[in-house]
Amino acid sequence: MEATFEKTTFAKRLKSMFKVDFKRMFTMPLVYIMAGISLVLPILILVMTTMMGNGTTVDPVTGAEKAMETFTNVWQSIGSVSGAAMGMDLTSMCNINMLYFLVAVFVCIFVADDFRSGYAKNLFTVRAKKVDYVFSKTLALFVGACIMFVLYFIGAVIGGAIAGLSFSTAGFGVGGVIACMLSKIFMTAIFVSIALLLGTVAKQRLWLSVLGSFAAGMLLFTMISITAPLNAGVINVMMCLAGGGLFAVGLGAASNVILNKTNLV
Repeated sequence: MEATFEKTTFAKRLKSMFKVDFKRMFTMPLVYIMAGISLVLPILILVMTTMMGNGTTVDPVTGAEKAMETFTNVWQSIGSVSGAAMGMDLTSMCNINMLYFLVAVFVCIFVADDFRSGYAKNLFTVRAKKVDYVFSKTLALFVGACIMFVLYFIGAVIGGAIAGLSFSTAGFGVGGVIACMLSKIFMTAIFVSIALLLGTVAKQRLWLSVLGSFAAGMLLFTMISITAPLNAGVINVMMCLAGGGLFAVGLGAASNVILNKTNLV
């Protein structure tokens, strides 16, 4: 009787690797810390800014006093309406877009821990295909990023209710809020892929991957409000989905090349 061996396909290897990464991610305190920050952050921002709403600020150039910029609507913590004036005020800076940098930190720490602990080296000794690692890590960390964005949304709703802010969707509608959130979530694939690429370059040097991710994130930051506004539609969602997918595949291929061409230390 001849022995038969089941052929291991890319899909089967990826599924197996994804299960390992997914289980490992949820046994680490990191994901729960990031999830907690994502939930609490909007509550603190909305409640604290509302409490300070009656304050004034002084223009450092003219010396003139003006009322402190505050949130007047819960959905301002999610995004802005397309065509609105772009500024550096509180509502344009302290919103869900900050979470992209937190996602980058999450990815960098997770990847750096793989190389620092020796997990990656042991893994590649058993599994020769580094492409499995890259695609599995991208999928697992994308799921983690999605959880962070959903929790931020929940925190914004809770914080808005506590602060007594308006939940009016005039000018963009409930569908716009949903499309905005979906667009932002799909865009996390871009930031996950960038941070993963820089993580494979930096290996255990966490500071280097974080700095590189922040620099790349700053270049893309202004793009977020344009591609994922509060009055987003199906086109915005599809564009962000396609962009996230293209970045994931392209930068994933680059990460695979780096892992094959460099030492795992």
